Amino acid sequence: MSSYPNDISVSRLDAGQAFDGLSANEKLYALHIATASWEGAKICLFQCSYEAPVIFTLLQLTFSGEKDGGFESLKAAAGVGEEEWRAFLTFAAAFLANMGNMKSFGDSKIIPAISAEAFHQILTAATAYSSHKALIEELWETVREVLYSTAPVKELGFPPSGSSSYYSANVSKDDAAAVQTFLDERGISAYNTRLFKEVEGGYLVRQAAAEASPSPVAEGTVGGDGGGQAPIKVVAGDFAPLMGRVAAALERAKAHAASPLQERMLTHYCQSFRTGSIEAHKDGSRVWVQDKGPAVESYIGFIESYRDPFGVRAEWEGFVAVVNRSMSEKFADLVQAAESLLPLLPWPPSFEKDAFLRPDFTSLDVLAFGSSGIPAGINIPNYDDIRQDEGFKNVSLGNVLAASLSTKTVNFLRSDNGDEALFKALVKEAFEVQVGIHELLGHGSGKLFCQHKDGSFNFERESTLDPLTDRPVASFYKPGESWDSRFPGFGSSYEECRAELVGIFLCVQPRVLSIFGHEGDKAQDILYVNWLNMVRAGLLALEFYRPETGSWGQAHMQARFCILRVLLEAGKGLVTLAPDEEKGLTVSLDRTKILEVGVPAVADFLRRIQVYKSTADVEQARAMYVDSYSQVPAHLLAMRQVVLAKKKERPLFVQPHLELAPGEGAGEPEVRLREFPATVEGVIQSFQARFPALDEDMLRLWRADRDVVAPLYLREGIDGSGAGSKRCKVQNGDGGAAVATA
Repeated sequence: MSSYPNDISVSRLDAGQAFDGLSANEKLYALHIATASWEGAKICLFQCSYEAPVIFTLLQLTFSGEKDGGFESLKAAAGVGEEEWRAFLTFAAAFLANMGNMKSFGDSKIIPAISAEAFHQILTAATAYSSHKALIEELWETVREVLYSTAPVKELGFPPSGSSSYYSANVSKDDAAAVQTFLDERGISAYNTRLFKEVEGGYLVRQAAAEASPSPVAEGTVGGDGGGQAPIKVVAGDFAPLMGRVAAALERAKAHAASPLQERMLTHYCQSFRTGSIEAHKDGSRVWVQDKGPAVESYIGFIESYRDPFGVRAEWEGFVAVVNRSMSEKFADLVQAAESLLPLLPWPPSFEKDAFLRPDFTSLDVLAFGSSGIPAGINIPNYDDIRQDEGFKNVSLGNVLAASLSTKTVNFLRSDNGDEALFKALVKEAFEVQVGIHELLGHGSGKLFCQHKDGSFNFERESTLDPLTDRPVASFYKPGESWDSRFPGFGSSYEECRAELVGIFLCVQPRVLSIFGHEGDKAQDILYVNWLNMVRAGLLALEFYRPETGSWGQAHMQARFCILRVLLEAGKGLVTLAPDEEKGLTVSLDRTKILEVGVPAVADFLRRIQVYKSTADVEQARAMYVDSYSQVPAHLLAMRQVVLAKKKERPLFVQPHLELAPGEGAGEPEVRLREFPATVEGVIQSFQARFPALDEDMLRLWRADRDVVAPLYLREGIDGSGAGSKRCKVQNGDGGAAVATA
């Protein structure tokens, strides 16, 4: 848990120049995709926590009637002090920027640094209070306790150590595993689902869709908690009003599509969002991969599974962006070189894809990114079969990169040897190189050994040797299994570690550095800073380790910690962590030993990671990655307190807003890009522009499930230990109800 400091940094995503370069039709296309992305982003609130939709509604109502940009009239009416007022604005901005009260990077709970009394005082002083008094008071009483509570829901996870709104509060990890086996056997993806356990011991899986399925998508039995068999039913219709708005906005976008390919893509997406069919979304993704170099790029749906504690259910994500042509040329050159770089990776050719399907790789300036957080780069789609057999795309989000890397204060680097100054000067360029390799050659490399439904294989089973044993490959993905379902829980972090390793492994190649414009001494400095950034990130990762549960709160940081351990284990003075009177700790990297010591250590670890992934060997992968390198030895755990004492909050992003405005004179309406100041007030203003009205549908969705997803300790008759039980209704996709127990 944490409270954001009142002086939290806010970074603005600058997109004005990119937007101005679009035609009127392209701007309309971008507008409708942005609308779909943000309407769908409200689902992130439901995926975040029980209380997030209510907090969102309270905040939007509170600021809705305040017309001055700094909300000074509300401050005056509330009569709170300056510190309390700043704390309220900071919490509101942090909540909105994360689309929930869990940090998108780290998944720890965001707690207001203002008393409940002062918080309520501001709510009652708002202009909207007079017209919505009963609603505001009801919602406040609902979330007042949980808003400030730190246990047992201070992190995302399964009970008793955490809570996840992808599941009813009574679902255990074993329940999730049993249901996943059922879904795998029937080829049903869990990406767009939530899972609820019913009172009789049965299960209900709900697919997000605008239309409720007239009959179950699938039904049968699974192994229950107490042995024996329990009924299960899969239905469509979850988040129906929101999914309907998404589909409607995409239908409007079709009228402004730049090509028949884009029209087909949107048609498939609309079908998916109306019916809940992931197969339709995959069809849209297949078309999207073929849409090379569009002026306006986008992707939308249930994409990343980082926040699901079981690792199979995906968070909503939608974005629209403008291609940066000049920067994209560098990435195109990297794509051209990829086929000559892939053989350098430390595994046999048989472990690489049969053919390298040259992807689109572009630098984008984001216009809208509707989700809980914004990455610096993306490799999509996440469907293994499409990526392996049909292709993928890579995007680097240029204005996100520019806004996210602050070099004002750099902890834990030495200044006496020039590291701190060199890092500040070159880290943005080094990170650009890392992101490019990470996305294209990290996520884009490696083969999965699979058995097809007809019993055939996509590899030569008898002659393909495991390089770790020199014996024929003994394991593979069976029909219906995927990377996510085979490696639940830790697969996301494992894959990020693989991609990060590829980044530092290949960045030592002069031709890679040359592609990004770095030659001679400058290239060597970029190489060094990239490795230095990685080992420093491994130290910073200790912030995201949870000693009380032995778990990690952020997939990328767990990956970077594992890499730090690999490099420390390599020895020979490659990496040194030392106490420092001024800085608390310093991390040093001997640049003369990167090639001699570092690269071989990375190659060995990367080889093992790839072999276990290719062969679906989850047991060996877990033993190495989770049970060994993800563990924090005592001497490193002792450093965590220093890391926590020196930590800096990641900046919040304020995004622009696309809106349809009256044209000049009697002209046609035109799309305008509205930008906001890089302040917490600017974040709040951007959400007021985006969502100006009370969303009654969202409240109805929350009320329908409130008793099912409420954390156990909030239930009547349940204490903080989770003892006791309560019956609660689960709304079916077809509008019926089943009874659940916790």
